[in-house]
Amino acid sequence: MRSWFPVAFLLTSALILAAQSAPAPHTERPAPPTRDPNTPGYVKATELPDGSIPSPDKDGNFIIGPTHARSPELGDPSRPLGGSVIEFTMNSADSKLYPGIAREPGTFGTPDPANPAKLIVTASHPAPYTRKVAVYVPKSYKPGTEAPFIVGADGPDRLLFQSLDALIAAHKLPPIVAISIANGTGDAQGSERGLEYDTMSGRYAEFVETEVLPRVEVEAHVKLTHDPDGRAATGGSSGGAVSLIMAWYHPELYHRVLAYSGTWINQQWPWNPETPHGAWGLHETLIPQNPAKPIRIWTEVGDRDLYNPNIMRDDMHDWVRANEKMAAALAAKHYHYQFVFARNAGHVDHAVREQTMPEALLYVWQGYRPH
Repeated sequence: MRSWFPVAFLLTSALILAAQSAPAPHTERPAPPTRDPNTPGYVKATELPDGSIPSPDKDGNFIIGPTHARSPELGDPSRPLGGSVIEFTMNSADSKLYPGIAREPGTFGTPDPANPAKLIVTASHPAPYTRKVAVYVPKSYKPGTEAPFIVGADGPDRLLFQSLDALIAAHKLPPIVAISIANGTGDAQGSERGLEYDTMSGRYAEFVETEVLPRVEVEAHVKLTHDPDGRAATGGSSGGAVSLIMAWYHPELYHRVLAYSGTWINQQWPWNPETPHGAWGLHETLIPQNPAKPIRIWTEVGDRDLYNPNIMRDDMHDWVRANEKMAAALAAKHYHYQFVFARNAGHVDHAVREQTMPEALLYVWQGYRPH
């Protein structure tokens, strides 16, 4: 666990406030290009008939779309949940790991002239936040028993709750608790959300373990398993990135990952020489250069996913290319993974999520046997 950041950050906050970045000039962001999944250099994938999705028992690369109908597993979207949802609020003042930061509105940062992969952000400063945590408890959960669970980023995520509720009721999954955690506000470099989700370390997993899960057990009256095979993490965009980051740095805690439009790009801040390319380093060096870890992963990207959306020009801000490289890296190390390339889909596409979430959950939880 790295403890240098909060101390150093607080000590230098006055200097940071005195040197805030100028507001970034407003420019119209061009629409992302539509990428062809058969582009040279992309992974070879099985193209499925329009409207079909992969089988949850198949590893590998798949192409779906362009029609994305809501999964029949979900049924009527207005159907009330069979399980219950308990909500509570967490305050930054009570956190030892995330006391809170924010970037000034209208500011971003500037690339280091000596290193385009390094963003200089001077308009970030300590700031309080509150976050909501929503916990789905299945109707079939037996009080006092240890429950498998899935931790979700950018919560509350009702679609996650609906999907689990339907699959559990159909006896396709065991009773699984879902813990949907709101981020600490903001986005990208210099924000609390960016610090939590884009940092290449075990800190966010440690925050969940030491500060969130104990509250969940008290507030929702559940007992959560310590078996890493009974723990999953999920999210979209940077929330997808942190889901794998949690399992990568703490495989003793998490073995299962579900990510939409994973931000496997260079978005870490503060810059760290140990991981100089941020989450891009996962598929660039970390996965290729290390023994395979016991992680099972489902991941997706849209053909109109994000492409170089900021002032950095380091060739590490193409979400489609990043996800293609991730699939190739996982395949080379013989991970159990399923990669879905969705035609006619944008970033963390809502229709794609409604179409694929139940299948993704079934894939991710393949092989789980409750103790």
